[in-house]
Amino acid sequence: MGDTNGHVVAGGSGRGNRLDQLYRLTDVLIDKETDSLIICNWGNRRVVRWSRHSGTNQGEILIGNIDCWGLTMDDQRYLYISDTKKNEVRRYQIGDKNGTIVAGGNGQGAGLNQLNWPTYIFVDQQKTVYVSDHNNHRVMKWNKGAKEGIVVAEGQGEGSSLTQLSYPRGLFVDTLDTVYVADSANDRVMRWPKGAK
Repeated sequence: MGDTNGHVVAGGSGRGNRLDQLYRLTDVLIDKETDSLIICNWGNRRVVRWSRHSGTNQGEILIGNIDCWGLTMDDQRYLYISDTKKNEVRRYQIGDKNGTIVAGGNGQGAGLNQLNWPTYIFVDQQKTVYVSDHNNHRVMKWNKGAKEGIVVAEGQGEGSSLTQLSYPRGLFVDTLDTVYVADSANDRVMRWPKGAK
């Protein structure tokens, strides 16, 4: 350690859509089992995997034709990816190109079975999916197998009061089901205890 400079571990060949290039990245995670990075390459409409081993100079497309924004992986190595154009979150087994809808998927809207520009996601041990529903200014919770979600943060329209969010982004849920969300347009992080709206 002790390096004072960063090191390029994926991309670095300029902006573009070749396999050695990335464009408008929105999220990344480390797959510990394969020692690789999995990247939401939103600008190129794909999810790619890059090995962390030195000498790797291009990625591998895991899922194409997806307007991916956020991704996470559960303890069984299923990928959960938000799609901002289809307004849904799908669960994928590595190698699967289609996935299964686990949140949204009923068109753009504000209904409990809809999302509007889903961004970041969090999945807990029970496979409950939490979604930052960016343009609806709320965080939704989708229990495993549910056909509609539950509003767990916000519900009072866009704004800056303590009952409101404005374009939520990153989120985390602790073991007490307390939701922490980056309230991006309000320049703050909000905490919503279980049962609060």
